[in-house]
Amino acid sequence: MISDSMIYSHMKSKDVQLAELTSDIKEFCLQKGAAIVGIADLGPLKEGLQTDPPDLMQSYTTAVSIALPLDMRFAAAMKGEPTPDYASDCKGINARLNGMTEMIVRYIESMGYRAEAVPASKKIIEGGTEGSVSHKAIAIMAGIGWQGKSLLLVTQKYGPRVRLSSVLTDMPLESDSSIKNRCGKCTKCTEACPVGAIRNINTDFHYSSRNEALDLDKCHSNTLKYMKVPGVEYTFCGQCIPVCPHGKKFMLREAGLLV
Repeated sequence: MISDSMIYSHMKSKDVQLAELTSDIKEFCLQKGAAIVGIADLGPLKEGLQTDPPDLMQSYTTAVSIALPLDMRFAAAMKGEPTPDYASDCKGINARLNGMTEMIVRYIESMGYRAEAVPASKKIIEGGTEGSVSHKAIAIMAGIGWQGKSLLLVTQKYGPRVRLSSVLTDMPLESDSSIKNRCGKCTKCTEACPVGAIRNINTDFHYSSRNEALDLDKCHSNTLKYMKVPGVEYTFCGQCIPVCPHGKKFMLREAGLLV
């Protein structure tokens, strides 16, 4: 006969194993260079998040979300448009993230679980706005940051000055909790947008659609022109990034731009 104490002991051991696996995978990510790591429960995201292919997340239960900060020297130097230095920094960080996620996949697989890396900033259509999965949506679920008025992920430490990547897995992990939106009445990103695309609408968690927060046509039309700028050749603008007050002083100090 199985006693209540035996059932409790079994449940407790499973909880301990879950906590240990989660701690282990997070520590591995940090050792490989990630600045922030979070775990997302994919259950809620499967209900409405578009992916390519459509069943990309179906075999997985959790996602490991990692972030790396931008070089504030290049972000702060932008005056109205992205620079080659800023573009090079973003592309270099994306490459580093892709290397990290491949190592994370191999590590998870070595423990007998399935895992799949989703490349950083890979677009379904070159020059488009849709990726195979939203790293931002996963990062929000993983408690790495909240969705800002610009639709960028805003972290407590670095603000929106991060790049993201994700690893999908069936490894049983403890998911992190989402964090409170702290944009409040701030209008910095709205004022910095060169085409007035940011609507200055706040949200507690996430917007019902991207167009609720942003005029996507204005934003995308503006970013497309930078595909033709030598040294940039990428669909981003970035003018809302350096002005965000969250993490700004910290990153300026780290870059030696503020005493």
